[in-house]
Amino acid sequence: MSSNRYLQLIERIFSERYKQGAEEVEFERSDLETTAAALKIDLPKNLGDVIYAVRYRIALPEPILATQPSGMEWIIEGAGRARYRFKLVKINRICPNPNLIATKIPDATPEIITAHAMSDEQALLAKVRYNRLLDIFLGITTYSLQNHLRTTVQGVGQVEIDEIYVGVDRNGCQYVIPVQAKGGADQLSVVQTQQDLRCCAAKFPILRCRPISAQFMDDNVIALFELTEEEGEIRLVDERHYRLVPSSAISGDDLRVYSQRSL
Repeated sequence: MSSNRYLQLIERIFSERYKQGAEEVEFERSDLETTAAALKIDLPKNLGDVIYAVRYRIALPEPILATQPSGMEWIIEGAGRARYRFKLVKINRICPNPNLIATKIPDATPEIITAHAMSDEQALLAKVRYNRLLDIFLGITTYSLQNHLRTTVQGVGQVEIDEIYVGVDRNGCQYVIPVQAKGGADQLSVVQTQQDLRCCAAKFPILRCRPISAQFMDDNVIALFELTEEEGEIRLVDERHYRLVPSSAISGDDLRVYSQRSL
């Protein structure tokens, strides 16, 4: 399986460079090729898939996890063009709280969009956009600026933002809102949030950045997270869950509960 090959590569690269007590371990994209040759492993044409898999799909190998101090986790972040860095942080994956209630929202997604979405990620971004979930979640007016913004950021390397919004609040403050979206087996990671923050600081320096993560859950529920950076760590500002339903599925009792929450 590809995941097994990827884990062998990552484990070898880490073990050859890690020194006991280190909090960062750097390597280059070319190390994937040389290590694959040494291990006689066939690499995918897209070398980035190796990094993507260990960031968002599969756990790091046990020998790497065994070096994590209590309360810390390894992530792989960009360290410049074709360069990467293992780094210890307090949180890696962003996971929905299973005990959080889900607010019912009338589903405004055009059926033709639902029928022809090409992937879970595309479907999730479309549902967020057509149901104006960012407006509801953040309490501001937002506009989709661009899908899949791909650019380079100094000190990070190549960055791709799933969708980027701009917004304005009642006081005229303007925002840039990078959105990362994950569906299926993929998981959200603080790595993407860190990259989004660096990108927005470079490309939109006069706008306030409010990074958002979106995750598909079961039963047509979408989890939204607002994140921020504080003291060099990514932290959770807010998390809300929304269930998209036909208007007829929202009862009078539901509306009375929601009106009480708004007081």
